Amino acid sequence: GRHEVQSWTTATKKSVCLTWQKVKVQLMLSMSFLVAVFWYCRRLYRFLAQLLKRWSNYLQRKLIRNLSVLTEVDLLGYSAREWKGETKQAKLMREAYEELFWNYHIKYLRQVRRDNYCVLRAVLFQIFSQGIPFPSWMKERDILKLPEKLLYSQGCNWIQQYSFGPERYTGPNAFGKLRKCMETLKTNWTEISTTKDHEERGNMCNTLFSDESKEHKLYEAIKFIMLYEVVEAHEQIKNREEPIPNLFSRLLARDSSSDPLSFMMNHLNSIGDCICLDQVELFLLGYLLEVKIRVYRLHRFNTEEFEVNYPDEYRREWNEISLLTEDDRYYHIPLFRT
Repeated sequence: GRHEVQSWTTATKKSVCLTWQKVKVQLMLSMSFLVAVFWYCRRLYRFLAQLLKRWSNYLQRKLIRNLSVLTEVDLLGYSAREWKGETKQAKLMREAYEELFWNYHIKYLRQVRRDNYCVLRAVLFQIFSQGIPFPSWMKERDILKLPEKLLYSQGCNWIQQYSFGPERYTGPNAFGKLRKCMETLKTNWTEISTTKDHEERGNMCNTLFSDESKEHKLYEAIKFIMLYEVVEAHEQIKNREEPIPNLFSRLLARDSSSDPLSFMMNHLNSIGDCICLDQVELFLLGYLLEVKIRVYRLHRFNTEEFEVNYPDEYRREWNEISLLTEDDRYYHIPLFRT
């Protein structure tokens, strides 16, 4: 009996050892597999993380490059970088920036792309980012019908000579292009102005002002509305109807814009292409958008023309936006902090 017990014990031990050897091999294989999977996943994670980082940096660089209104920068830091040296002009500009910083509470600015749409871009960006609604007269009239009204109701066939900024396009299709510009303005203005969340509205503005094609349509729509307002004022003068604002008298008193056609040919058609808005046209822009445009003209520092409002005849209920310029050609957006 003792021999049988020993044989059974020995057989059991051998069986357990064989089983353990098999299990041990399987465990080793499993552990090796798990280690290999972990190593592979770790390498894959690192690769995907690097790929995502590179893609994110690419998109960020592309957005910054295309964004026509950059993120805010420190005002005095910008002044120190842009106006180095001890020339008379550099000293004047630094003094003007310091005046804005200490006495006007302007601590930052947003740089605006320097092209011939610059002032229109700076004005519209602020209107959209602040959620300013349509002017009262635009709420009463459908702006989509303005090209049709000018062409058919008022017989202004000459709008076929309208040029779209750098895209010098004229001809019978000008009417259709103007209609698309007006649709782009109305759609985006409505969508952004009805967005109550400030951060969401800011993101929408950044997206819009990084799309050059849409941007240009916005500016051409504003240019056309300026033309429409001049046509209306000119008709009132001819028919001796109710008095018109002084800004129209100033604009139509110029030899180069004595009537709507010459205004379009000599001024509007070149805006966005080779010239910007001038001072008289800034009065018109503020009037038709029903905003008081306050401009800090740094090259006029220490004069009465350092701070100017466009138009000078404005209503108390109008919203206010601000611009900053060093030369009356290119404009930036000042940001106030108390």
